[in-house]
Amino acid sequence: MATLDLPDSILQTLENVLQQLQQNLPELRQPTDFSASAYKWQNQQLKAIQQPKKIYLDDLKGIGRQKEKVIQNTLQFLKGLPANDVLLTGSRGTGKSSIVRALLNEYESQGLRLIEIERDDLSDLPLIQSLLEQRPEKFIVYCDDLAFNAEDENYRSLKSILDGSLQSGSSNFIIYATSNRRHLLPEFMHENTPIKRIDVPQYTELHPQEAIEEKISLSDRFGLWLSFYPMDQNLYLEIVEHYLAKENLALSAEVRAEALRWSQSRGQRSGRAAYQFSKHWIGSEGLKKL
Repeated sequence: MATLDLPDSILQTLENVLQQLQQNLPELRQPTDFSASAYKWQNQQLKAIQQPKKIYLDDLKGIGRQKEKVIQNTLQFLKGLPANDVLLTGSRGTGKSSIVRALLNEYESQGLRLIEIERDDLSDLPLIQSLLEQRPEKFIVYCDDLAFNAEDENYRSLKSILDGSLQSGSSNFIIYATSNRRHLLPEFMHENTPIKRIDVPQYTELHPQEAIEEKISLSDRFGLWLSFYPMDQNLYLEIVEHYLAKENLALSAEVRAEALRWSQSRGQRSGRAAYQFSKHWIGSEGLKKL
Protein backbone atom coordinates (compact mmCIF):
# COMPACT_ATOMS: atom_id res chain seq x y z
CA MET A 1 0.00 0.00 0.00
CA ALA A 2 1.44 3.34 -1.04
CA THR A 3 2.09 6.01 1.56
CA LEU A 4 1.87 9.74 1.10
CA ASP A 5 5.14 11.60 1.25
CA LEU A 6 4.00 14.95 2.62
CA PRO A 7 6.27 17.97 3.03
CA ASP A 8 7.42 18.74 6.57
CA SER A 9 5.49 22.02 6.57
CA ILE A 10 2.19 20.24 5.91
CA LEU A 11 2.94 17.59 8.53
CA GLN A 12 3.67 20.30 11.09
CA THR A 13 0.41 22.07 10.20
CA LEU A 14 -1.56 18.85 10.60
CA GLU A 15 0.10 18.19 13.95
CA ASN A 16 -0.80 21.68 15.17
CA VAL A 17 -4.43 21.22 14.09
CA LEU A 18 -4.58 17.86 15.89
CA GLN A 19 -3.22 19.41 19.11
CA GLN A 20 -5.81 22.20 18.96
CA LEU A 21 -8.59 19.68 18.47
CA GLN A 22 -7.41 17.68 21.47
CA GLN A 23 -7.29 20.82 23.65
CA ASN A 24 -10.82 21.80 22.65
CA LEU A 25 -12.35 18.39 23.23
CA PRO A 26 -14.47 18.31 26.41
CA GLU A 27 -12.88 16.49 29.31
CA LEU A 28 -14.31 13.00 29.75
CA ARG A 29 -16.47 12.84 32.85
CA GLN A 30 -14.98 10.47 35.38
CA PRO A 31 -16.90 8.77 38.20
CA THR A 32 -16.55 10.79 41.41
CA ASP A 33 -14.19 9.27 43.96
CA PHE A 34 -16.20 9.67 47.17
CA SER A 35 -13.48 8.07 49.28
CA ALA A 36 -11.82 11.48 49.74
CA SER A 37 -12.68 14.00 52.45
CA ALA A 38 -12.11 17.15 50.35
CA TYR A 39 -12.91 18.07 46.76
CA LYS A 40 -12.37 20.82 44.22
CA TRP A 41 -15.22 21.62 41.82
CA GLN A 42 -13.55 21.95 38.43
CA ASN A 43 -14.86 21.57 34.88
CA GLN A 44 -18.24 20.61 36.34
CA GLN A 45 -16.72 17.66 38.16
CA LEU A 46 -15.73 16.90 41.74
CA LYS A 47 -11.95 16.38 41.80
CA ALA A 48 -10.85 14.51 44.91
CA ILE A 49 -8.14 16.04 47.12
CA GLN A 50 -6.56 13.03 48.78
CA GLN A 51 -4.33 14.86 51.26
CA PRO A 52 -5.86 18.21 52.25
CA LYS A 53 -3.78 20.51 54.40
CA LYS A 54 -4.26 19.85 58.11
CA ILE A 55 -5.50 22.85 60.10
CA TYR A 56 -6.57 22.55 63.74
CA LEU A 57 -9.20 24.61 65.52
CA ASP A 58 -7.01 24.80 68.63
CA ASP A 59 -4.37 26.68 66.62
CA LEU A 60 -6.77 29.52 65.83
CA LYS A 61 -6.38 32.11 68.59
CA GLY A 62 -8.29 35.29 69.32
CA ILE A 63 -11.44 34.27 67.46
CA GLY A 64 -13.14 32.18 70.12
CA ARG A 65 -16.61 33.64 69.61
CA GLN A 66 -16.48 33.06 65.86
CA LYS A 67 -15.26 29.50 66.33
CA GLU A 68 -18.04 28.78 68.79
CA LYS A 69 -20.73 30.01 66.38
CA VAL A 70 -19.33 28.13 63.39
CA ILE A 71 -18.90 24.90 65.37
CA GLN A 72 -22.45 25.06 66.72
CA ASN A 73 -23.90 25.65 63.25
CA THR A 74 -21.81 22.82 61.80
CA LEU A 75 -22.86 20.40 64.52
CA GLN A 76 -26.51 21.24 63.88
CA PHE A 77 -25.89 20.49 60.22
CA LEU A 78 -24.14 17.19 60.97
CA LYS A 79 -26.97 16.07 63.25
CA GLY A 80 -29.60 16.76 60.60
CA LEU A 81 -30.96 19.81 62.43
CA PRO A 82 -31.76 23.15 60.76
CA ALA A 83 -28.57 25.10 60.07
CA ASN A 84 -27.69 28.32 58.25
CA ASP A 85 -25.48 29.17 55.33
CA VAL A 86 -22.55 31.14 56.76
CA LEU A 87 -20.77 34.31 55.60
CA LEU A 88 -17.45 35.12 57.28
CA THR A 89 -16.21 38.64 56.56
CA GLY A 90 -13.48 40.97 57.73
CA SER A 91 -9.77 41.68 57.71
CA ARG A 92 -7.41 39.52 55.72
CA GLY A 93 -5.39 36.86 57.49
CA THR A 94 -7.65 36.70 60.56
CA GLY A 95 -8.73 33.06 60.26
CA LYS A 96 -11.88 33.12 58.10
CA SER A 97 -10.84 30.40 55.68
CA SER A 98 -8.79 28.55 58.31
CA ILE A 99 -11.90 27.97 60.43
CA VAL A 100 -13.72 26.34 57.53
CA ARG A 101 -10.77 24.13 56.64
CA ALA A 102 -10.22 23.19 60.28
CA LEU A 103 -13.81 21.96 60.51
CA LEU A 104 -12.94 19.19 58.06
CA ASN A 105 -10.08 17.96 60.23
CA GLU A 106 -12.29 18.09 63.34
CA TYR A 107 -15.44 16.45 62.00
CA GLU A 108 -14.34 14.26 59.10
CA SER A 109 -14.94 11.18 61.26
CA GLN A 110 -18.58 12.30 61.66
CA GLY A 111 -19.14 12.33 57.92
CA LEU A 112 -18.24 15.93 57.13
CA ARG A 113 -16.81 16.63 53.67
CA LEU A 114 -15.58 19.87 52.08
CA ILE A 115 -16.03 21.06 48.50
CA GLU A 116 -14.13 24.16 47.32
CA ILE A 117 -15.79 26.08 44.53
CA GLU A 118 -14.79 29.22 42.63
CA ARG A 119 -17.11 32.21 42.51
CA ASP A 120 -17.65 31.89 38.77
CA ASP A 121 -18.84 28.29 39.20
CA LEU A 122 -21.56 29.00 41.77
CA SER A 123 -24.21 28.63 39.10
CA ASP A 124 -23.28 24.91 39.10
CA LEU A 125 -24.68 24.43 42.61
CA PRO A 126 -27.83 22.64 41.33
CA LEU A 127 -25.56 20.20 39.51
CA ILE A 128 -23.54 19.62 42.68
CA GLN A 129 -26.73 18.98 44.59
CA SER A 130 -27.79 16.33 42.10
CA LEU A 131 -24.43 14.59 42.52
CA LEU A 132 -24.69 14.60 46.31
CA GLU A 133 -28.36 13.97 46.97
CA GLN A 134 -27.95 10.20 47.44
CA ARG A 135 -24.77 10.43 49.50
CA PRO A 136 -24.84 9.77 53.26
CA GLU A 137 -22.09 12.31 54.01
CA LYS A 138 -22.63 15.98 54.87
CA PHE A 139 -20.97 18.47 52.52
CA ILE A 140 -19.88 22.05 53.14
CA VAL A 141 -19.69 23.83 49.79
CA TYR A 142 -17.02 26.44 50.45
CA CYS A 143 -16.29 29.59 48.41
CA ASP A 144 -13.24 31.59 49.48
CA ASP A 145 -12.82 35.34 48.83
CA LEU A 146 -16.35 35.76 47.55
CA ALA A 147 -16.92 39.20 46.02
CA PHE A 148 -18.41 40.70 42.88
CA ASN A 149 -17.57 43.82 40.92
CA ALA A 150 -20.12 46.40 39.92
CA GLU A 151 -20.69 44.93 36.44
CA ASP A 152 -20.83 41.30 37.52
CA GLU A 153 -24.29 39.75 37.21
CA ASN A 154 -23.28 36.34 38.61
CA TYR A 155 -24.42 37.40 42.06
CA ARG A 156 -28.04 37.05 40.95
CA SER A 157 -27.72 33.28 40.54
CA LEU A 158 -26.17 33.02 43.99
CA LYS A 159 -29.05 35.03 45.47
CA SER A 160 -31.64 32.63 44.09
CA ILE A 161 -29.67 29.61 45.31
CA LEU A 162 -29.31 31.01 48.83
CA ASP A 163 -33.00 31.86 48.99
CA GLY A 164 -33.91 28.36 50.10
CA SER A 165 -34.83 27.00 46.70
CA LEU A 166 -32.26 24.22 46.99
CA GLN A 167 -32.01 23.56 50.67
CA SER A 168 -34.36 22.02 53.21
CA GLY A 169 -34.00 20.59 56.68
CA SER A 170 -32.91 17.25 55.19
CA SER A 171 -30.32 18.71 52.79
CA ASN A 172 -26.87 17.20 52.98
CA PHE A 173 -25.00 20.29 51.84
CA ILE A 174 -24.63 23.83 53.10
CA ILE A 175 -22.78 26.91 51.85
CA TYR A 176 -19.94 28.61 53.75
CA ALA A 177 -18.28 31.66 52.16
CA THR A 178 -15.54 34.10 53.17
CA SER A 179 -15.09 37.65 51.95
CA ASN A 180 -13.23 40.84 52.80
CA ARG A 181 -16.42 42.73 51.93
CA ARG A 182 -19.39 42.81 54.24
CA HIS A 183 -21.94 43.31 51.46
CA LEU A 184 -20.05 41.37 48.73
CA LEU A 185 -20.74 44.09 46.14
CA PRO A 186 -19.11 47.54 45.89
CA GLU A 187 -21.10 50.51 47.11
CA PHE A 188 -20.51 54.05 45.87
CA MET A 189 -20.75 57.41 47.57
CA HIS A 190 -23.37 58.71 45.14
CA GLU A 191 -25.64 55.80 46.09
CA ASN A 192 -25.94 57.22 49.60
CA THR A 193 -26.38 60.82 48.46
CA PRO A 194 -29.95 62.09 48.04
CA ILE A 195 -30.80 62.96 44.42
CA LYS A 196 -31.68 66.64 44.25
CA ARG A 197 -31.11 67.48 40.59
CA ILE A 198 -33.90 67.38 38.08
CA ASP A 199 -31.74 67.53 34.94
CA VAL A 200 -30.30 64.05 35.46
CA PRO A 201 -29.03 61.95 32.51
CA GLN A 202 -31.51 59.91 30.53
CA TYR A 203 -30.34 56.51 31.85
CA THR A 204 -30.08 57.42 35.53
CA GLU A 205 -31.80 54.96 37.86
CA LEU A 206 -35.24 56.31 38.74
CA HIS A 207 -35.39 54.35 41.99
CA PRO A 208 -31.77 54.21 43.20
CA GLN A 209 -32.70 53.00 46.67
CA GLU A 210 -34.14 49.82 45.17
CA ALA A 211 -30.86 49.16 43.36
CA ILE A 212 -28.97 49.66 46.63
CA GLU A 213 -31.30 47.28 48.44
CA GLU A 214 -30.68 44.65 45.77
CA LYS A 215 -26.95 44.84 46.39
CA ILE A 216 -27.28 44.60 50.14
CA SER A 217 -29.77 41.74 49.95
CA LEU A 218 -27.14 39.28 48.70
CA SER A 219 -25.40 39.04 52.08
CA ASP A 220 -28.83 38.95 53.74
CA ARG A 221 -29.39 35.53 52.17
CA PHE A 222 -26.72 34.08 54.47
CA GLY A 223 -28.41 33.19 57.75
CA LEU A 224 -25.27 33.52 59.90
CA TRP A 225 -22.83 36.44 59.62
CA LEU A 226 -19.52 36.43 61.46
CA SER A 227 -17.09 39.35 61.46
CA PHE A 228 -13.31 39.16 61.93
CA TYR A 229 -11.23 42.11 63.09
CA PRO A 230 -7.56 43.17 63.03
CA MET A 231 -5.59 41.91 66.01
CA ASP A 232 -3.40 43.83 68.42
CA GLN A 233 0.28 43.22 69.06
CA ASN A 234 -0.23 41.05 72.14
CA LEU A 235 -2.50 38.62 70.31
CA TYR A 236 -0.12 38.48 67.36
CA LEU A 237 2.77 37.55 69.66
CA GLU A 238 0.57 35.03 71.50
CA ILE A 239 -0.04 33.22 68.21
CA VAL A 240 3.66 33.22 67.39
CA GLU A 241 4.43 31.83 70.85
CA HIS A 242 1.80 29.11 70.37
CA TYR A 243 3.33 27.81 67.15
CA LEU A 244 6.86 28.00 68.51
CA ALA A 245 5.86 26.07 71.63
CA LYS A 246 4.61 23.23 69.45
CA GLU A 247 8.22 22.81 68.33
CA ASN A 248 9.66 23.33 71.83
CA LEU A 249 10.96 26.80 71.03
CA ALA A 250 10.58 29.80 73.33
CA LEU A 251 9.51 33.36 72.52
CA SER A 252 12.73 35.03 73.61
CA ALA A 253 13.39 38.75 73.38
CA GLU A 254 15.24 38.15 70.12
CA VAL A 255 12.38 36.17 68.61
CA ARG A 256 9.88 38.74 69.80
CA ALA A 257 11.78 41.56 68.08
CA GLU A 258 12.11 39.53 64.87
CA ALA A 259 8.40 38.70 64.94
CA LEU A 260 7.48 42.37 65.24
CA ARG A 261 9.82 43.32 62.40
CA TRP A 262 8.22 40.58 60.33
CA SER A 263 4.71 41.98 60.89
CA GLN A 264 5.90 45.50 60.06
CA SER A 265 7.39 44.30 56.77
CA ARG A 266 4.11 42.57 55.95
CA GLY A 267 2.09 45.65 56.81
CA GLN A 268 -0.24 43.74 59.12
CA ARG A 269 -0.54 41.89 62.41
CA SER A 270 -2.63 38.82 61.68
CA GLY A 271 -2.83 35.14 62.38
CA ARG A 272 -1.53 34.48 58.89
CA ALA A 273 1.51 36.70 59.40
CA ALA A 274 2.16 35.05 62.79
CA TYR A 275 1.96 31.58 61.25
CA GLN A 276 4.24 32.55 58.36
CA PHE A 277 6.83 34.04 60.72
CA SER A 278 6.67 30.92 62.89
CA LYS A 279 7.37 28.72 59.88
CA HIS A 280 10.29 30.96 58.95
CA TRP A 281 11.79 30.92 62.43
CA ILE A 282 11.25 27.20 63.08
CA GLY A 283 12.73 26.37 59.70
CA SER A 284 15.77 28.61 60.16
CA GLU A 285 16.47 27.15 63.61
CA GLY A 286 16.14 23.63 62.23
CA LEU A 287 18.52 24.47 59.40
CA LYS A 288 21.18 25.53 61.89
CA LYS A 289 21.14 22.05 63.44
CA LEU A 290 21.82 20.25 60.17
